[in-house]
Amino acid sequence: MNQKWVYMFKEGDPKNKNLLGGKGANLADMTQLGLPIPQGFTVTTEACTEYYNNGQALSNEIESQIKSCLVNLEELSGKKFGDNTNPLLVSVRSGARVSMPGMMDTVLNLGLNDEAVVGLANKTENERFAYDSYRRFIQMFSDVVMEIPKPRFEKIIDEMKEAKGVKLDTELDANDLKEMVIRFKALYKEVKGVDFPQDPEVQLMEAVKAVFRSWMNPRAIVYRRMNDYPSSWGTAVNVQMMVFGNMGDTSGTGVAFTRNPSTGENAIYGEYLINAQGEDVVAGIRTPSHISQLEQDMPEVYTEFMNIAHTLENHYHDMQDMEFTVENGKLYFLQTRNGKRTAAAALRIAVDLVAEGQITEEEAVLRVEPKQLDQLLHPMFDAKALKAAKVIGKALPASPGAAAGKVYFTAEDAKEAGAAGERVILVRLETSPEDIEGMAAARGILTVRGGMTSHAAVVARGMGTCCVSGCGEIQINEEEKHFSLGGMTFREGDYISLDGSTGNIYGEDVATVEPEITGDFETFMAWADKYRTLKVRTNADSPKDAQNAVKFGAEGIGLCRTEHMFFEEDRIMKMRKMIVSKTEAERREALDALLPLQKGDFVGIYEAMGERPVTVRLLDPPLHEFLPHTDEDIATLAGEMGITFEDLKATVESLHEFNPMMGHRGCRLAVSYPEIAEMQARAIIEAAIQVKQEKGYDIVPEIMIPLVGEVKELKYVKDIVVAAADKAIAEADVTLTYHVGTMIEIPRAAVTADQIAEEAEFFSFGTNDLTQMTFGFSRDDAGKFLEDYYGKGVYESDPFARLDQTGVGALVQMAAEKGRSTRSDIKLGICGEHGGDPSSIEFCHKVGLNYVSCSPFRVPIARLAAAQAAIKNK
Repeated sequence: MNQKWVYMFKEGDPKNKNLLGGKGANLADMTQLGLPIPQGFTVTTEACTEYYNNGQALSNEIESQIKSCLVNLEELSGKKFGDNTNPLLVSVRSGARVSMPGMMDTVLNLGLNDEAVVGLANKTENERFAYDSYRRFIQMFSDVVMEIPKPRFEKIIDEMKEAKGVKLDTELDANDLKEMVIRFKALYKEVKGVDFPQDPEVQLMEAVKAVFRSWMNPRAIVYRRMNDYPSSWGTAVNVQMMVFGNMGDTSGTGVAFTRNPSTGENAIYGEYLINAQGEDVVAGIRTPSHISQLEQDMPEVYTEFMNIAHTLENHYHDMQDMEFTVENGKLYFLQTRNGKRTAAAALRIAVDLVAEGQITEEEAVLRVEPKQLDQLLHPMFDAKALKAAKVIGKALPASPGAAAGKVYFTAEDAKEAGAAGERVILVRLETSPEDIEGMAAARGILTVRGGMTSHAAVVARGMGTCCVSGCGEIQINEEEKHFSLGGMTFREGDYISLDGSTGNIYGEDVATVEPEITGDFETFMAWADKYRTLKVRTNADSPKDAQNAVKFGAEGIGLCRTEHMFFEEDRIMKMRKMIVSKTEAERREALDALLPLQKGDFVGIYEAMGERPVTVRLLDPPLHEFLPHTDEDIATLAGEMGITFEDLKATVESLHEFNPMMGHRGCRLAVSYPEIAEMQARAIIEAAIQVKQEKGYDIVPEIMIPLVGEVKELKYVKDIVVAAADKAIAEADVTLTYHVGTMIEIPRAAVTADQIAEEAEFFSFGTNDLTQMTFGFSRDDAGKFLEDYYGKGVYESDPFARLDQTGVGALVQMAAEKGRSTRSDIKLGICGEHGGDPSSIEFCHKVGLNYVSCSPFRVPIARLAAAQAAIKNK
């Protein structure tokens, strides 16, 4: 038996969205519910896959089944495709299993040709309507299917209106529209070199292929990457009999939601136009009426509409987004789907549906996209202002939220402007740890280089600051303080706006609105916490970050990066003095000066976290990051430190590495300079003792040794840490429990995790570095070529943003199993940026990690994703 590629709506299984797509499944469902649906058929997602397997061509079998369904549709409608007396016209829509912005637009009135238009005019006794439908079809088909730019047709329309001295399309009569059809067809031939297709079957097959092609267009690829949808899904195509809302004052078309998609209020929300087709509602040429006005215009239609709307919501147990048309007083529903909604609306609807008894708490938890919660935690653009703004560039959406402000090019200038009350956007070629104060002062950060896990991206996410990174199209001159993008040049003090959720860049000051957290948020997140088993910690380096994270529900700190503490003004000179020291005695003297400052940091963090666990990572980055690199800056620092320029320059050069991220860093620093690890261990333990004595908190410090690849390496550093910790505890004459563990971020550590677990009491997977070393490319440079990989289908997502479960994930799973085989009670967590990504969190749940750790503002996202993982994998 041949495979079935095409299903009439009445044949489809409503539960099989994977095969029929979301729209197709819902149309099958609505047909079986007996609702007034213009009939049609669905070409399946499997046909899309077959199209690509067949060299982007429709097989004879698929074409044959489409034609067979057309015959069925002709019988159902009593009309004939391409007929000159009573023509059957159809719409063609894409329909993936999830709603996919960026897919092919709808084509209406397909089936019209030079003969059928005469038949339509005779049948409806409305010549103007027939030729208006035909010109719309030629324009849509040419634009959407054949990719002839829409403005070329708009130009002809404008020329004809100007010649006639009218302003509106509706002021053109039937003869004008006949002339427009002739000119449209001439333009088509000029561009394509052939006549506009007159065979309706050819039109239909071309439209089906165009839908399938749109599955792999750049917009769709980017959208799938952002939402973790695989390209293997494919899209379905829905071919549906046309009904006409533009046949006079007893016809119309509209879009409505069963609840308000902005607020979640339980009230019908929508609008419609009398005597119009679908695209007129969204085109903005005429002002639609509120749906409530339909009660006055067509009371019987309104009553039927409201009854069906309630039927659909009660059937799907969710807010519905519905398209409808009224043709000569008869109501038709063209489609329904679960409506897109804001985060605030999503929470309110979920909570209300539970209260109404329509869904369970578990179902409610699954209803909200975790990433949507970003909208509740960060400023967003005002919707009207955003609609009027023009995008001048696009890069990586590295940290969510919206920011608008004046451009500054150095951390110092940004800090000063922020202190003066300016809204600051920091624009840099790339950021470094030295820029931290400028980054803290900025509303938004824009970088030319760097990926989703670059320094700018990681720090911005931690601070909850909007960031767009890796905009390689920017031409920047940091010295002269200007940059160019999208044909515009921006100087210090000029306004730009950034959307960290989409990566869009605007060359103007776009108004923002502050987020609001409602009682629904607390109710909903309590449900999420009830069902999740994974703990959620945060990555925090300061008491402020820690307090923020606790406010968002963090249950501990999974990564406290000590290096960020050394860049503050009161200690960077002491750190530099330690680095340029020639002897161990000199280094120890410098470290003694740093000890009370480092201890003070930990006291603040412990006080903020109470008895929640805190994992502190020992110094990780290479030492050269703390030193200047230009001769001018080296000379200035040498003068401040009282040493010669030559001596300092020699130190800087001696620390230079060709590949510093794989160089002298992490535990390797402690092997070379044990006194650094000794000081840090002492600071961690003394801080814990002080807070225990002053606050009564039972603190159990977790000391993490980074970048281990060999168990002997770990043992060497651990012995130093244990000796320093035990000495501090003995001197204070107290009892204090502490743990020493390691980060698993080198593939060799994962492979030998059973040996490493002999020394480590916990593992924290540093998946940023583990991904970098497994793939063998730099996370800061990968952005230059990853776009080519996405476009050519080599990769579907950024492995630094979404965990590569096949490769890196296999190492995580192996290390977890090996670690447990040696030490059954070993604590396992993840502290890379993947700790805030929903699909990565689900993987962590499946392999049995104890916790995930992410930036403070991603904690609610992680809590919800962990709950969804637990519910889905019961």
